[in-house]
Amino acid sequence: MNQLQMVDLKGQYQRLKPEIDAAMQAVVESTAFINGPQVKTFSQHLAQYLQVDHVIPCANGTDALQIALMALDLPAGGEVIVPAFNYVATAEVIALLGLTPVFVDVLPDTFCIDPAKVRAAITERTVAIMPVHLFGQCAPMEELMDLAIAQELFVIEDNAQAIGAQYVDAEGNTSFAGTIGHIGTTSFFPSKNLGCMGDGGAIFTQDEELAAVLQQIANHGQQKKYHYSRVGVNSRLDTLQAALLDVKLGHLDDFILRRQKAAMFYDAAFAELEQVKIPTLAPYSSHVFHQYTLQVPAEQREGLKAHLQSKGIPSMVYYPVPLHLHAAYAYLGYKAGDFPVSEELCRKVISLPMHTELTQDQQQYITDAVVAFMKV
Repeated sequence: MNQLQMVDLKGQYQRLKPEIDAAMQAVVESTAFINGPQVKTFSQHLAQYLQVDHVIPCANGTDALQIALMALDLPAGGEVIVPAFNYVATAEVIALLGLTPVFVDVLPDTFCIDPAKVRAAITERTVAIMPVHLFGQCAPMEELMDLAIAQELFVIEDNAQAIGAQYVDAEGNTSFAGTIGHIGTTSFFPSKNLGCMGDGGAIFTQDEELAAVLQQIANHGQQKKYHYSRVGVNSRLDTLQAALLDVKLGHLDDFILRRQKAAMFYDAAFAELEQVKIPTLAPYSSHVFHQYTLQVPAEQREGLKAHLQSKGIPSMVYYPVPLHLHAAYAYLGYKAGDFPVSEELCRKVISLPMHTELTQDQQQYITDAVVAFMKV
């Protein structure tokens, strides 16, 4: 059995090698390394896949979040609501732009932002909500959008972990994650479900005027070459990465099915373990399993992690500390106990290997190890 990886990028590359090599060789031979035709082609194909009018590629997922906020011309000090159980990028860009991150708790089953907590956190200074589609499934967008419309707030979706996930509203209408709010963002970090061989990101919107502003900001604020209509940044998806991503986009549905199949194997193996809580599937969203995250008793997690490591099985804790308890955000005045669901999750979650190349033998080895530890 091959060495186990949290994400087997090498195995995926070997399986797609002829397509990837040909696409990247074409870029090398053209020498159009910046803004080559493959960037536009990939953007068009991604827009078609997501059924969104505009895709603006950029250098990485954090840039995508920052550019999205910049495009909205939000007032200094304006409050932006984000989940406390989350990666740092959302809070980071809010703070960098002179806005105020306002943390709220998450739902205990899906780990996504809790609309009731969002509602309670809104003040006269609130300007936007940034839901995160965590671990591969959608936040409860219908409730959030209804709330945002009623309160005249912007919604920026962080879709770095759930590209390809689909949201179904109360009337049965289906939308892709990242295309529901005013702006959606994603990351093409190599370990993402649609990942490149370096950094990359993209921004989505259905609004033509907003798309033009996003494009300008990502390109130094240029309306046309050497004419700057606003303060911008330099954030580009290079042509090599776009060519690679265009190949992988053609396999994204297969990637999702492979991850879902792996998740079903895990689910079945852990179904009888009372101490282990498997991922909850939200009724309003498909799950594309960027991560497969268990909840185990807090007093057993580190022991389980060490046991898996002793067997050559990697695992990760996403995330060990909620955002409000990091030193970087101490100035906001939050304290332990403010967001009990997020704090408890940080003590209990553990993620197992999840990728497109997992074999049944590998999963059997992983699940046997987890079961053996938890039954002791």
